[in-house]
Amino acid sequence: MNMNTIAVGITAIMLLALALPAAASDYTLGIFGNANEDDTINMQDVTYTELIILEYRDETELADAKYDDRINMQDVTQIELIILGKEKEITVLDSTDRTITVKMPVERVIPLHMRHAGTVCVLGADDTVVGVDSTVISRGRLFPELSTLPSIGTVRAPDLEQILTLDPDLVITFTNFPDPATLEDKLPGTIPVVRMDLSRVGSLPGEVAMLGYVLGSGDVAEEYLAWYEGYVDMVKERVTDIADDDKVTVFMEREKKTGGDQLVRWAYASETGYTDLCTVAGGINIAEEHIGYHGDVEVEWVIEQNPKVITGLSYKGGYEKDDDAAMRVYHEEIKNLPGFENVMAAQNDRVHIISGDFSIGAQLPIGIVTVAKWLYPDRFEDLDPDEIHEEFLTEFMRIEYNLDEWGVFVYPEV
Repeated sequence: MNMNTIAVGITAIMLLALALPAAASDYTLGIFGNANEDDTINMQDVTYTELIILEYRDETELADAKYDDRINMQDVTQIELIILGKEKEITVLDSTDRTITVKMPVERVIPLHMRHAGTVCVLGADDTVVGVDSTVISRGRLFPELSTLPSIGTVRAPDLEQILTLDPDLVITFTNFPDPATLEDKLPGTIPVVRMDLSRVGSLPGEVAMLGYVLGSGDVAEEYLAWYEGYVDMVKERVTDIADDDKVTVFMEREKKTGGDQLVRWAYASETGYTDLCTVAGGINIAEEHIGYHGDVEVEWVIEQNPKVITGLSYKGGYEKDDDAAMRVYHEEIKNLPGFENVMAAQNDRVHIISGDFSIGAQLPIGIVTVAKWLYPDRFEDLDPDEIHEEFLTEFMRIEYNLDEWGVFVYPEV
């Protein structure tokens, strides 16, 4: 073989590599080593990094797999190690865009809330958990093993002394609390804290995929995400042809604490996992243009908007409750608000209560399907939220939970 033939061959390979498409996805996997910035790390990232080194491609932030401000063959080696699951450390972007380096393998994890603990269980890494917060300890049915582990306090007031005693390789908490001054700023740099919300439709898949790599559970993450995207995409597809003028208007509120002005309701407007339930299901959240994020609204204003559906978020039901009395009281409270006899939602029995235990977090598809059935029962008549819930508990939480006898998740029953 002469040199011209070799040169042509190399050129052809490079041109082919240049043409390699990134995988189609709504998120970018936030791991340094994801050189082509798609939703996975594979040999395309090796090729992409080599092309950057050869100056055939522009540098990307995530191509710096070693996270040392240089892109060279050490990054290629690191990517290959990540693909093989043999990397000694991995650097990630968490959901607050902070860069966190985690020593691998991760063998001791502290999730600071049930939403994070549930995701770790879904990824099949529950055997790495060494301490949990009160929301896990109080839910023995959902977390039969994790609920017996040492307590680290609460997510808003974590017990730092206990966390240090448990010596975790990784702590997982929310994007907005606890304040860094009360958590990572007081922990040694050897204990990385990754912040992720695990509630929003747009960000949850990327968070789960990233955590799958960190916990060495990439294959399990793919299985879960196929289940997740299957239901979410199905709901989106079924409502995509509904014109804005024909969409169901929804008032989304949360159960009030004891006391307070009954003529003021706590409303959710946007940018939460709860409001995503309505948006994905094809509804119009009436508070979205009225207030930012969430806050108080007057009952009189709700009456003027005359929503077709009202949903109330409650934490008085869930996995540990078998009596729907508390959810029923909340339902009646809404229906009996002064002037609500003139609101379409109350008139037509379209006031629904949903438990926060199962509708946000890794269970998000169940909540979306549930709300979709409330908004457009004819379009989703064939879907049974209980069956989807059973799939989740059996296939991903890997527990035996009798939905026929245990739990209160919606009121009235679908």
